[in-house]
Amino acid sequence: MLDDSAAYVDGPWTHRTVNAAGARFHVAELGEGPLVLLLHGFPQFWWAWRDQLTALAEAGHRAVAADLRGYGASDKTPRGYDPLTLALDAAGLIRALGEREAVVVGHGVGGLIGWTAAVHHPEAVRALAVVSAPHPRGALRAFLSGGAGLAHMLRAQLPILPEHRFLADGCVRIGELLRDWSGPGWPGTEVEEQYRKAFAIPKVSHCSLEYHRWILRSRLRPDGLRYSARMRAPVHVPVLQLHGSLDPVCPPPAARAPQGVTTGAYRWRQIPGAGHFPHEERPEAVSEELLAWLAQLGAADAGEDRTHS
Repeated sequence: MLDDSAAYVDGPWTHRTVNAAGARFHVAELGEGPLVLLLHGFPQFWWAWRDQLTALAEAGHRAVAADLRGYGASDKTPRGYDPLTLALDAAGLIRALGEREAVVVGHGVGGLIGWTAAVHHPEAVRALAVVSAPHPRGALRAFLSGGAGLAHMLRAQLPILPEHRFLADGCVRIGELLRDWSGPGWPGTEVEEQYRKAFAIPKVSHCSLEYHRWILRSRLRPDGLRYSARMRAPVHVPVLQLHGSLDPVCPPPAARAPQGVTTGAYRWRQIPGAGHFPHEERPEAVSEELLAWLAQLGAADAGEDRTHS
């Protein structure tokens, strides 16, 4: 039995397990109203959205932050870390939570899942907000732009060694990575310790790196080529793209969605002074942008309802 107790952080939210897409997912849920599904990035877990959970709930939304496949207290399956499977996870979670659609918010690899779900499962994605997550069509440009992401991706391709490196000395490397990828002054000691404990959950180190191995190794494989071809289709739902102005992983000019990626309403916002984790480094600014965008979506929906009545 895996010891995943580090994923059950106390707070105003409710923890539960949801079955979707043939796997079990741990989620933290708070509030009532339209569903907002929050998908974290590397090397984190659902707790990355703690500030947005409370802000969304207070604004009248049902906020659900999930541990991705292979992270936290969700299942650590032997395979399934390609974007198509992960997007199916997201769509399945929305249905398992009793909804037909949701606003999907994703950071890093969670944003990659969001972009993919918006193309492959458009019926489930009402709107998409991505944080520090370039569109797959622009991801190579972002990685080759001189950011820290490329060095990490290359190291992750080695077998076994990266996992051991991350787990050494109580996952001290996770704290170093958080500091290296963030703006000045983040994270604090308590936040770093929380992430180090969650990353030490058995199998998380391996499963989390499988995401990055697929991204790079699949580029010239048939499955990767099919994925890239399918992702040339535009995203038709409204999109909010948030990015830290100091992001060293994906510099902002390279991360902005290329022209033609979206056909619906598109909004790009930089978060001043934030690195790769703006939702934690500048949580109030990110929550403010997110809530303003959601309010605009709600007003647009209300206008359509009046038009069709």
